[in-house]
Amino acid sequence: MNSGPAPAPARFLNRLGDDHPLIAVELRPPRSGMSYAESMDVWIDMYHSIQRLARRDTLIFLTDNAVGQSEEENLAHLTANLAADVDPSRVVPFLTCKHSLDYCVLHAKRAASFGFRALTVVGGDKTAGPSRCVPHASELRRVLRERVPGLCFGGWANPHRETDEQIDFLLDENFAADFFLTQIVSHHQLGVVERFLNRASQRGVALPAVFGVFVYRSANPKTLARLSAFLPVPAEDVTREFEAGVTPEEMCVRTIRALREVGANKIYVSNLGFGGVDRRYRRIIETLDR
Repeated sequence: MNSGPAPAPARFLNRLGDDHPLIAVELRPPRSGMSYAESMDVWIDMYHSIQRLARRDTLIFLTDNAVGQSEEENLAHLTANLAADVDPSRVVPFLTCKHSLDYCVLHAKRAASFGFRALTVVGGDKTAGPSRCVPHASELRRVLRERVPGLCFGGWANPHRETDEQIDFLLDENFAADFFLTQIVSHHQLGVVERFLNRASQRGVALPAVFGVFVYRSANPKTLARLSAFLPVPAEDVTREFEAGVTPEEMCVRTIRALREVGANKIYVSNLGFGGVDRRYRRIIETLDR
């Protein structure tokens, strides 16, 4: 008997759990405080990029106050301007704990009502901006899972930290996630990825993982130093590659290939910028396919 297609949340999780490689994209909304004209220019560029990306076999993660910087709300513009043009199951907004609990619940309900299938719920930077509404993202996911049961929820893991501690979090039933994203990793840090994957396999972690890859656009020391406050930056290695003539796309592809070789074939690419994101994504795919 044909039971019909799987429900949308199940299709989303099936895509994360299947054997086919995935290169997803992490995008950032405009930062708060921009003029109306500047903000609209950024959003228009982003709309065009999202429309084109959504036609591909990919997912689009949209941040919420990334790297300690206040951003415009991701849902408001998406639902107002993309509702008729993009399958919402292709877009996965982030939600941090850096809002009131009432706001977080309403945000999740709005996401579900507009057809989004998943939220990635993370803690948010403790060193800047408002306080968290709960100490840990898992607490917020538990609240949201109860209040908005139709959504899938994503968590977070950091392969650079103590491996078994991270695996403990993922195996804890209170983690309350259906998948997880990881901190940014590099082919220069492959050992931490292999260790993480090996222990996750040994200990029976079943949640789908999506590993983060950063597009370094230059070896500017000030930029790399600023980034190092938020993610482990292999600054000397990145600098050497740029000095050797490696392009940003080639460096990104080296990490993607290295991750695939050790068994991590679900990846999200970060720092593609605002304008022309789909062109940069296409160059990465073309470089990867050579």
